[in-house]
Amino acid sequence: MKAEAFAPAKINLTLHVTGRRNDGYHLLDSLVVFADVGDRLHLETGPELGITLSGLFAEGVPKDARNLVWQAADGAGWCGQIALNKQLPHGAGIGGGSSDAGAVLSVLAKNGFDIPADLPLSLGADVPVCMGAWAARMQGIGEKITPVVLPELHALLVNPGAHVPTGAVFSGLQSRDNAPMPADIPDFASAQDCAAWLAEQRNDLEAPARRVAPEIDRVLGDLSASNQAMLARMSGSGATCFALYPTKKAAHMAAYEIGTEQPDWWIRAVSLT
Repeated sequence: MKAEAFAPAKINLTLHVTGRRNDGYHLLDSLVVFADVGDRLHLETGPELGITLSGLFAEGVPKDARNLVWQAADGAGWCGQIALNKQLPHGAGIGGGSSDAGAVLSVLAKNGFDIPADLPLSLGADVPVCMGAWAARMQGIGEKITPVVLPELHALLVNPGAHVPTGAVFSGLQSRDNAPMPADIPDFASAQDCAAWLAEQRNDLEAPARRVAPEIDRVLGDLSASNQAMLARMSGSGATCFALYPTKKAAHMAAYEIGTEQPDWWIRAVSLT
């Protein structure tokens, strides 16, 4: 078997922390979309499992059983070589390793491999939603996935290069029993309507993440001040933030303006679906 897979950046448009189970897992209610930028993988069946790395963010990524890609392939009973091209920053709140693992499981399922039902969630809360890589509402500890229909959204992703430990962010939560999103997500007539509704929702991890990494404050400030920005928010547990714009041109103009001032930041104008 030879196969290619794309692992897109996962963006949490909302992330409500609604409780915590006795086993310590947090309960979430999150609206998730996927960008048209991401990592790429090439799989080729062989006698041994191995990972080779390339790309902008290859440095520091493990090439052994610590990597979720390895764990996904091994858990699905597949053996061979995986070439992973890392274009997404890690520890950035946009899926990263979870999207890579989800892409591996998805491509193996399409090639006839039986994926154990409990494997995706055992790899991480984001892996089940990343297997589908379509707009969805994610609830529970990540096991409840409900597809949603959203208008195409034009966005700018910005990461200042700060690595934000997820554990430290969750530890900094002042409340773990917060209100979920409304029971029904509306049928939006436009991206502007969607952005207005999203502005009434939250990312409960944003405040503790800003305390861990104050650079996030500057990113959100720059995004909010950019021309035609409809909404600026942090994704996941950070430090990547996003802003929504009415047109692709506006997103690209904002990328140029912010990139000129901050050439060391990771900045990508994207479409979200």
